[in-house]
Amino acid sequence: MHTIGLIGGMSWESSAVYYRDLNRGVQQRLGGLSSPKLVLSTVDFAELTTLEDDQRWDQIGELLAEAARGVERAGADFLLLCTTTFHKVADPVEAAVDIPLVHLADVVAEKCLSQGVTTVGFLGTKVAMEESFFVDRLARSGVEALVPRPEHHAWINGAIYDELVHGQVVDATRRRMLPVVDELWDAGAKGILLGCTEIELLLRQADVELPVFPCTTLHVEAALDRALG
Repeated sequence: MHTIGLIGGMSWESSAVYYRDLNRGVQQRLGGLSSPKLVLSTVDFAELTTLEDDQRWDQIGELLAEAARGVERAGADFLLLCTTTFHKVADPVEAAVDIPLVHLADVVAEKCLSQGVTTVGFLGTKVAMEESFFVDRLARSGVEALVPRPEHHAWINGAIYDELVHGQVVDATRRRMLPVVDELWDAGAKGILLGCTEIELLLRQADVELPVFPCTTLHVEAALDRALG
């Protein structure tokens, strides 16, 4: 079994989902008392969000690169960033280490294409929806991502940072999100990317008629495939 390297803390709710699901996945695949070999480095989310607000992405990149170097030194065979938004600095993080980075957008694109879906609606943080780093990476693999109309961005971001990162799953927020999904469907989306770990706490396949692609779940599955060979 290869050792999975994780950079977490963005938020700790997200990291907890990665840790839980990696363990559950190994149990399901191997049974018995099996558990994954993991190296986890977590960062201070408050520090990163302050830097994000100030647009100090170079500094964010260096902080996450240093965390990646620590994970590599601790014996990880490959690396995951337990976040969508901070994949904005995936390139400098990847360049800082000699182990492979399993990029979330590549994993998601592969899954979409395997199901014949080439246009998806993308729900995520304001940064992830308004900047091109994630949708451009999807496009490189042949998947077009449609984002909600701009008037939705602030409240979706608020739902993530004010509710979901604190573990608060609010029914009213779920009800408000469903018409946004319908708008993306009307715009041509053939599937919905839950492009933030915390959104997976809010929306499930049972809530949505379109195929749902839960990014964290897919990232975990890709890590298990790689770790177990």
